[in-house]
Amino acid sequence: MKILAIETSCDETAVAVLDISGDLGAPKVSVLGEALYSQAEKHAEFGGVYPNLAKREHQQNLVPMLREALGGGFAISNDESLISKQDTNSRIQKEKIEMVETILVREDVLREQTVSFLKEVGMPDIDAIAVTQGPGLEPALWVGLNFAKALSLAWGIPLVPVNHMEGHILSVLVQNRKEISNDESLISRQLEFPAIALLVSGGHTQLVHAPELGTYTIIGDTRDDAVGEAFDKVARLLDLPYPGGPQISSLAEKTRPEHSHILENTRMTDTEKVSFPRPMINSNDYDFSYSGLKTAVRYFVEQRQPLSDELKMEIAREFEDAAIEVLITKTRRALAEFTPKALIVGGGVIANKHLRSELEKLIAEFPDITLHLPTGKLATDNAVMIGIAGALHYQKHPQEFTVATADPTTIPAHGGLSLEK
Repeated sequence: MKILAIETSCDETAVAVLDISGDLGAPKVSVLGEALYSQAEKHAEFGGVYPNLAKREHQQNLVPMLREALGGGFAISNDESLISKQDTNSRIQKEKIEMVETILVREDVLREQTVSFLKEVGMPDIDAIAVTQGPGLEPALWVGLNFAKALSLAWGIPLVPVNHMEGHILSVLVQNRKEISNDESLISRQLEFPAIALLVSGGHTQLVHAPELGTYTIIGDTRDDAVGEAFDKVARLLDLPYPGGPQISSLAEKTRPEHSHILENTRMTDTEKVSFPRPMINSNDYDFSYSGLKTAVRYFVEQRQPLSDELKMEIAREFEDAAIEVLITKTRRALAEFTPKALIVGGGVIANKHLRSELEKLIAEFPDITLHLPTGKLATDNAVMIGIAGALHYQKHPQEFTVATADPTTIPAHGGLSLEK
């Protein structure tokens, strides 16, 4: 099946067109077109994602991203585009245009662009539309969801709402063939169940038990800040630019043993040794808490102003060590208790080199468990993972998904949407 996927849960505007076939547990995935616009630079001055700005940027960029994805920006050339000019008999009916305008009544820029787009081009060769329903920033989610509803209604194509976190879990189903050869295409992986999933992002830190594909139980969750959020907040304390996670990791990496020469002449005395707590590391559950760790960093920083570059490096490393040690410790306990066949790790924080290294060490303790990490850009928010999740649900229960209506109460955006049903 061919599926159009739309992702606007935070500050990435992402659209992809996928051709997915084969077994649900190891689908064959071809990316026919893909486009992504990152708003990171726009939000940098705020030190984090500003919801109304994210909403505005999604409105302005969804149609251009859709044009690029349908036009073959990734894997198909323009002359093989999925877009076809309409003839007189296939023009979108006036009534449908009016319903599209009703759906997008609060998104002026997007409404004008969408109506113009629908009048200009024909219906693409697509079987369904997948879109992120949640979790995420609701102002951002609503823009992508309403856009998907408008396209579904105009083209008469079923709409499939997707949980963003399931997208991260299923992002490991494919990997970039370039990891093996120079081929840029995606190849499938076989996932075995039961599985444990560790989800680490700016909004979530969760341990999830998945007895089978599509069935999830959250066994551990953050009680306050997510780990990615903590990275960004500590980065602000150190006056590092947004997004803070990569900045913290870059500083911390310079103090690792393989880079110790950087600090060999500037190592601090024992009285200046940096040490932060590992919150809830020994609690009798799988929950997480990063607010206290962030507060400990804040107190340490406030008492030692101004900070030298060397001290910033030490703070970054100790914070990263503390945050990741808790993740690894809790995950180790979950693997021992649930004895899964696979450990799946998804979310933007998996781009962290130290976390990946520690996960490789952890999985070596469990020779019967396979570690699955997302490849390259599939680690961060993207439309490919939303398309995979949507296609799997549609193929499994096609009768559950219908063409969207103009009723705003159907398939609402849900900022706190849970994986558990």
